[in-house]
Amino acid sequence: MRRKHQKTLALIYKHPASSSISWSDVEALFKALGADVSEQAGSRVAVVLFGEVRVFHRPHPSPNTDKGAISNIRKWLGLYEVKP
Repeated sequence: MRRKHQKTLALIYKHPASSSISWSDVEALFKALGADVSEQAGSRVAVVLFGEVRVFHRPHPSPNTDKGAISNIRKWLGLYEVKP
């Protein structure tokens, strides 16, 4: 995993959750982990990783991912022991 992705992963695991994580960085992390990321209706994004499909809402107009989504991502990655 590239250093940029490691930094994003560290921000995801930071407590309290950071509100300044760019969605494009999160999406790049998913792809680095081997995920298939696809556009869905509206601003939804389907992420297929670990044999599961998770649907996230791409933030707008701000590019930053909200704290609730970061918390959900942290729990999901933690289940599969993806840690910084």
